[in-house]
Amino acid sequence: MSFLQHLEVLRWHLVRSSAAIVLFAVVCFIGKGILFDEIIFGPKDPNFITYRLFCDFSRAMNIKELFCLDEMPFEILNTRMAGQFSTHVWVSLIAGFILAFPYVLYEVWRFIKPGLHKTERKYSRGIIFFASFLFILGVLFGYFLIVPLSVQFLGTYTVSREVTNLIDLNSFISTVSTVTLSTGLIFELPILVYFLAKIGLLTPAWMRKYRRHAFVVTLILAAIITPPDISSQVLVSLPIVVLYEISIKICARVVKRQEKERLRNQEAGQ
Repeated sequence: MSFLQHLEVLRWHLVRSSAAIVLFAVVCFIGKGILFDEIIFGPKDPNFITYRLFCDFSRAMNIKELFCLDEMPFEILNTRMAGQFSTHVWVSLIAGFILAFPYVLYEVWRFIKPGLHKTERKYSRGIIFFASFLFILGVLFGYFLIVPLSVQFLGTYTVSREVTNLIDLNSFISTVSTVTLSTGLIFELPILVYFLAKIGLLTPAWMRKYRRHAFVVTLILAAIITPPDISSQVLVSLPIVVLYEISIKICARVVKRQEKERLRNQEAGQ
């Protein structure tokens, strides 16, 4: 196909992906009670499952009960006329993107699949499942671990009893959405490494050589998407380090497989 024909095909893939996101966003918009009261503001509830589990753990270990909360000492307020409506629309779109993510990946795969060789298609089987699984796993990790830590630390932190925490609605929503989406995308690291290794931009030797640099970048990322306390940064850093090590194994396997394919082609040519 010509360049313009490729653009036309890409346009329809983007249209279908956007339609799926909008469809799920409409469903989330209608289910406002569940979306906000149960999910978005769930970590504000002292009885949220994460707080209860950490509280039980701290009691079992006979340490200070940091997460045994009676109440969250802050209120969420809206200061703009259209603030609640625009927040409703924006959060619905984010939720729609998360729910439609597997289908969006499917549309991306349909666009690039015709350009792959038969062996590349074979080795890429299951890529949509694994990419979707990692993304959802990252979103759940961020929501059930990092978001509660962020809300508990930032929402209860005070410099003086004279100061009352009145948190802006957009600030709270931004914290929840940024953390969940960031961790979801970070968990896609093995998939990204797989494709970079396939096109020859990454090698396991290079990844091992710059492992220490990657750990420094990991700490920086953890500091950006988490509140400024050590526990949150460690919780984010550990899975990223594990994913990096897994990515090295994936990269090594891809390179080894490509080397075998090259030798096989050489033997067939002789």
